[in-house]
Order: sequence, then C-alpha cells, then structure tokens
Amino acid sequence: MYGAQQWYMAIGGHQVGPVTQDEIIANLRNGSIDQSTLVFTAGMANWQAIKDVPAFAPFLGGAAASGTQTPPAVPGRRAHDIDFTIHGNEMQFVEVELDPGESAVAEAGVFMYMTPGIQMETIFGDGSEQQGTGVLDAIVSAGKRVLTRESLFMTAFQNRSTGKERVAFAAPFAGKIIPMDLKAMGGTLICQKDSFLCAARGVSVGIAFQRKIGVGLFGGEGFIMQKLEGDGLCFVHAGGSIHSLELGQGQTLRVDTGCLVALQPSVNYDIQFVGSIKTALFGGEGIFYATLTGPGKVWLQSLPFSRLADRIYKAAPQTGGNRQGEGSILDKAFGIGKIIDGR
Repeated sequence: MYGAQQWYMAIGGHQVGPVTQDEIIANLRNGSIDQSTLVFTAGMANWQAIKDVPAFAPFLGGAAASGTQTPPAVPGRRAHDIDFTIHGNEMQFVEVELDPGESAVAEAGVFMYMTPGIQMETIFGDGSEQQGTGVLDAIVSAGKRVLTRESLFMTAFQNRSTGKERVAFAAPFAGKIIPMDLKAMGGTLICQKDSFLCAARGVSVGIAFQRKIGVGLFGGEGFIMQKLEGDGLCFVHAGGSIHSLELGQGQTLRVDTGCLVALQPSVNYDIQFVGSIKTALFGGEGIFYATLTGPGKVWLQSLPFSRLADRIYKAAPQTGGNRQGEGSILDKAFGIGKIIDGR
C-alpha cells in the first residue's frame, strides 16, 4: 500500500521530510527516532506512532503511518524553534529552515550555503541566550570552549527577512548527522569533543568535567567532554554508522573509547584496563576501554575519525607506507609503481 510513497516524521514538534520508508527504518536503527515517533504518508487519516503502522511491522513488530495534520508542538521552548531536513546518506548535511527573527548557531567551518535573507555574524562564546548578556558571561562561555579545544567564536545565522529562509551545514567527514531534542532528553547531553555540528540559538555548548582521574588520563577524551544544555534542537555528527543503546538500571556495556559519541548524564562513564599485559601490548585494541553503566541512553559510532586518520597516516608514503595489494609482481619486485609515482 505504501510502497514508494513519501513519508513525514514529527521530531521535536517539527515536520521533517519528505523521507523514504528506508530512511525512517535507518533512523530507527541509529537511534535518531524511536517507535513512538509520529509519521505520516498520503492515504493516512492522521499522524500515528511508528509502532502502530503496519508498513513497519517487519522491522520492529509493529508499524506506523500518519495523516496530514500538523505534528504536535513542544510547548514552553526557550530556544529558537527551528525546522530542518537532513540530506544524503554517508556524506550528510542538514538544512535548517528559519522563520523571521530565528537563528541557528554552528561551529566554524561547517557552513554550506544560505538563502539571501540570512545574515551571518561571528559571536563570542556559544551564543546561548541562557547565559545572560554581560561581558563576564561571554568570557566564561568562551573560556569553556577553549578548554574543549574549540574556537573562541561561533557563527550565528539569523533570518532578517519577512519570510522563511534556509541555511545548511555539512558534516566534516563521512558519517551520520543525528538530531537531538534536548527538551525531550531532560535538557542535557554529554558528547565527545568535535561532535557538535549546529543547534538552534539558545542551546548552550559548554563543558563536562570527568571527575574520575582514570577517565581523564586514559579515556581518550581527557578530563573534559562537551555538554549541550537547553531545550532546543541540536545536531551531532559521528563517523561511519551510529548505533544507540538504552541501558537499564545497572546494565553495563564495554566499548572502545573512541567509539563513544554521546550519552545521557544518568549514564556512569568509567575506564578499565583490558585485563592482561599480553592483550594490552599485542592486541592492537589499546590498553583501556570505556565502561558504561545505566540507566540511560548512549550513542556509538562505527568509525571514529581518529581511527580513519591513523590508517591514512600509516599508509602515506611519507611515513613509510606502501601500496599493499596493488600492482603486479614486477611492481612489487622492482618498485616500478613507486618510480612512476615519484617515490
């Protein structure tokens, strides 16, 4: 019945789409949405939860379809109430739609394009409207960003026209962009440094100190991680595919420290030694792993950028890398390929 029809999702009180059924299934699997997310497609009488739509039954044991009504809004939101669409698969970008007077903030270097009614402005600190307007507040906000090795400045994009305008932000490397509604998550999200992409104006981008010395020294992310606070929408980027897990009370998960993208504050984060000297020295997986203990939700990435960069660095000719698996026997025996390449 629904075959090739276009679908719409309600995320954070916003209508997102059109998207395909496959894209909805992919968002379910990476944790961007859950079975209670409202969806709609042509032929439906109303918005319904995914778990109630027959088209999705083979993927979760229940499915959902929806209607042409406006998705329910999130009341009492202090941050700017933005709309968005995520485009692409492996090389994604997010297009944000702003009403007159609305703004979005983004890290330096992720801007892609904007329509003529958008005005771009460099701001000191994170641009959070919760932090106050004094000079001291701005200095404190900027200081927090320095501790996470981010720029002192962020870029704000405000709609100065009388109609809707759009601005887009692109991910810095291959991976996925996931929307996070901080209001629905209790107002706070802890994430790794460099994972924040952009957000509605009013979201605070601060720091979260790791109180345990083991986490700070050996956790891969140091003593400091990013803390996103507020009640608006923000967008987090990670490498490869993103997988989310809901940990129950006392449930534990062991992960590579670089694969951790984000976690709710209720999740306890600790570092443990791998367990044996032989594994630590020759296992190739590092000496420590992260131990996550519920309750709460965590997001993991399949390809940390540090892992990708390490493979590229080791393969580079300048560092003694070689072209394993390439060329003929003559190439390997006499280095003809290297001569041609100037190596």
